Amino acid sequence: MIDKQVASPEAAVADVFDGATILIGGFGWSGMPTRLVDALIAQGSKDLTLVHNNAGNGETGIAALLKLGRVRRILCSYPRQPDSYVFDGLYRAGKIELELVPQGNMALRMQAAGAGLGAVYTPTGYGTQLAEGKETREIDGRHYVLEYPIHADFALIKAERGDRWGNLVYRKAARNFNPIMAAAAKCAIAEVRSVVPLGEIDPETVVTPGIFVKRVVEVR
Repeated sequence: MIDKQVASPEAAVADVFDGATILIGGFGWSGMPTRLVDALIAQGSKDLTLVHNNAGNGETGIAALLKLGRVRRILCSYPRQPDSYVFDGLYRAGKIELELVPQGNMALRMQAAGAGLGAVYTPTGYGTQLAEGKETREIDGRHYVLEYPIHADFALIKAERGDRWGNLVYRKAARNFNPIMAAAAKCAIAEVRSVVPLGEIDPETVVTPGIFVKRVVEVR
């Protein structure tokens, strides 16, 4: 019998290893798997590479992970916000690496990973510093930059409901990066508000099929 449920967020992230690349869903606090992030902080793995929309807020969640010195490198679209002072201090001190990725490119590169593509051409970034050192090509009179997929060892995502097979549905804008992150990682771990019986989720409404999800943890 397939049952991907785990007992707690702590159990769900117990095998995250040093040096892992981790995708973390959410746009601001919407769709952010806060309980899984807190469990990762307690778990203790270090030398991590994180992929997220921003570089943390205040001193909680991702910012707390950064403050503990557990993150070696971060890929994000918005590293500087009024409350991203933890990242700002680390970056200025040379204690963390940053790869700045336009938001659309970040989504595209994760989608490419989930689809098994080798690389993709995108017009975003052409002619800017973000394209320096990268292959470019003119196609039908338009210039493109070659970008490579973002693969990951783990994805920490949040959904509204799931079942024991790992099928997921999301709540409105909380969907954001979560579905494409699930497909781009070797091990996608879903924090859900409720686990429902098989068949209760209409197959036509499933956003992330269970084949992309390894673990489901209910967090109330």
